[in-house]
Amino acid sequence: MTQQVPSSAGVPAKTETYDSRYEALDLWPTGTLLDALLESQLGAVASVKAALPGMEEAITAALPRLQRGGRLFYVGAGTSGRIGLQDGVELIPTYGWPEDRLVLLLAGGDAALFQPVEGAEDDEEAARTAITTHKAGPDDVVIGVAASGGTPYTCAALTCARAAGSLTIGLSCSPNTRLLRDAELGLLIETGPEVVAGSTRMKAGTAQKVALNMLSTALMIRLGHTWRGQMVDMKIVNAKLVRRAHRMVQQLTDCTEAEAKDALEKAEGSIKLAVLVCFGFAPEEGRALLKQHAGNLRTVLKNR
Repeated sequence: MTQQVPSSAGVPAKTETYDSRYEALDLWPTGTLLDALLESQLGAVASVKAALPGMEEAITAALPRLQRGGRLFYVGAGTSGRIGLQDGVELIPTYGWPEDRLVLLLAGGDAALFQPVEGAEDDEEAARTAITTHKAGPDDVVIGVAASGGTPYTCAALTCARAAGSLTIGLSCSPNTRLLRDAELGLLIETGPEVVAGSTRMKAGTAQKVALNMLSTALMIRLGHTWRGQMVDMKIVNAKLVRRAHRMVQQLTDCTEAEAKDALEKAEGSIKLAVLVCFGFAPEEGRALLKQHAGNLRTVLKNR
């Protein structure tokens, strides 16, 4: 049985409700407890499916803005903010997303990465200031994430960005929320009550991570940052990735390891350019073609 827990702010969000099935969970055998936790996590992943039509709409709306050079903003507080930050940061090494086209807004700033910052998630003025300072505009895409769907910082940021003409996408794990109303495109991923009541780092956090992963990955694919299922804009920043880049060029061009290594050296670490070098393009010609076709390797090769 799910019960509504009284809240000083009125009716609580669905993510804050109490499920009496777990009333005695501290007395359960560890194996039973783990089964319940796993079941709840699997349910969280499954809950994303209902949002797929909305996610498709969001990707379709975001794509032309990003193709025009717009930026990606991630906004959130607490667990939601940290999950958004993680998703955004990973785009840089994985897909070569430009650092100057990524804005990460976490309520409370950097200090909130490691510990709670009192009152940060309630500070609407700080959110408006952040959006204004970063000069959000019509080509920008602002993604706000809040399990409860009512975090003042996140909602205020989206309202301000929307007024500036940005595309705003709100991801809420509770229905009928301010975030879903304030965003131009609201995505409801209804995860329900947690095994530990109100601990939204669990089911809600998992669902948010899955949804953001899907959104950003689909956008990167549509923007041409992959080719034949490979991360051809990956930044080569360590020994493991050097080896991966060699394998990638070999697999994509059917060249030898020595040829892949030589091509990557000529391409100064650009996997896309190394692929073109292996296909017989001079580095200067390859760079010009990639620039001409917005970095889309498939389009370059199609028009060779």
